Amino acid sequence: MTMTTVEACETIQQARGDAIIVSTMGAMNALDKLSSDELNVACVPLMGGAASLGLGLALARPERPVFVLDGDASLLMELGGLVSVAQAAPGKYIHFLMNNSTQFAGLGNLKTPGADTVDFVGLARSAGYKATYRIDNAGSLQSQILSIINGPSPTFVELVVKKEPPVLGADRPSVEMTDARFTRMGDELRRIRRQLV
Repeated sequence: MTMTTVEACETIQQARGDAIIVSTMGAMNALDKLSSDELNVACVPLMGGAASLGLGLALARPERPVFVLDGDASLLMELGGLVSVAQAAPGKYIHFLMNNSTQFAGLGNLKTPGADTVDFVGLARSAGYKATYRIDNAGSLQSQILSIINGPSPTFVELVVKKEPPVLGADRPSVEMTDARFTRMGDELRRIRRQLV
């Protein structure tokens, strides 16, 4: 049975140890329900930049594990990040991709371009990631998470997750985003810097 994004994030959160977690979109929203850890940073509004932001943190603090919790639509915006990560080859970097084949999941639920054809694991492998996985259920993630964390780096893990029902429609229009949504990433990065000094 396909896992939810919350289930995937819960397994990652429980196994993280002292890792910095960079999350975006659906994973960010799920992680917000599970953790207020001082080493979490939301990659919004840097659309598509989670892999690169995580890479910068991994290179700046090579002793610290970095987990990137990316989205399929987000990664498609910045596929070059895969090559940058693979070339830099940080020693403790795990790139989790929440693939629900959906843009704006839980909101408008638009189908991700290439949802039926893109091979994310193949893209990561050909970019040069040292290990790649595709996991489609919570049990498999739970049984493999520790070997993934202790394995080679950089690692790419595609997690096939359920689509969430849309909450927007003619009778439920979108609400305006708060300013905090746009200052959050900078605020959290400053907090991480204070934690790691």
